[in-house]
Amino acid sequence: MKILLSNDDGYSALGLQSLRTALNEFATVVTVAPEINRSGASNSLTLENPLRLNHRGNNLYSVNGTPTDCVHLALTGLLDYDPDIVVSGINAGANMGDDVLYSGTVAAAMEGRFLGLPAIAISSCSFELKHVQSAVKAIQLLFKHMSDFPDKEDTILNVNVPSLPWDEIKGFKTTRLGKRHKAEPVINAKDPRGTPIYWVGPPGEEQDAGEGTDFYAIHQGYISVTPIHTDLTRYQAINATSDWLKNIHE
Repeated sequence: MKILLSNDDGYSALGLQSLRTALNEFATVVTVAPEINRSGASNSLTLENPLRLNHRGNNLYSVNGTPTDCVHLALTGLLDYDPDIVVSGINAGANMGDDVLYSGTVAAAMEGRFLGLPAIAISSCSFELKHVQSAVKAIQLLFKHMSDFPDKEDTILNVNVPSLPWDEIKGFKTTRLGKRHKAEPVINAKDPRGTPIYWVGPPGEEQDAGEGTDFYAIHQGYISVTPIHTDLTRYQAINATSDWLKNIHE
């Protein structure tokens, strides 16, 4: 198996390095990841500046760009073959609910899907990555059965793992994305010269976090596996939108 590995925390991040070590035991792994932490970069591409690729040895590369840049560069310029799958992570911190709209981790996987490959994003629900090996174990188990996954050509698997020792995790749950309340206000401050500056505030608290959601699964001690896709069309609104447009004319 040939795997393209990326992330948004940077090429030297513990989560990525832990997963890279594990995947190398059974696959050929090329890792292309940002030089620095690019969390929250979402699906952004760098278009006004050149990308610089640095070889760090042993099929590990860093890029002075976003997670999407990394996967795009790897698949359209660096590699002379198509990997079997794109894997992004292990992220430090959960990517659940509305988080996926901002997540560089999910965006790296999504770019792989845009370019025609199966993709998985994986996150550990702790910024400290105290139990990163539980997330590693989860991916190892999923890979044993990936060939049997019926919709891998059109689906991104967004995997979140509780920050627990492996023997305390109850298993896997198929979930949907939950929803948060709106984000907290920006934080006002001043720089040393007295000029106002602003820090983006924390995300909103969980709102839709009932049974069946990714939030609920994590709180219950399960690994959340959410199938997501790149088609943002709201099909339920097609007919209503069509009826509405019929009345719009000069």
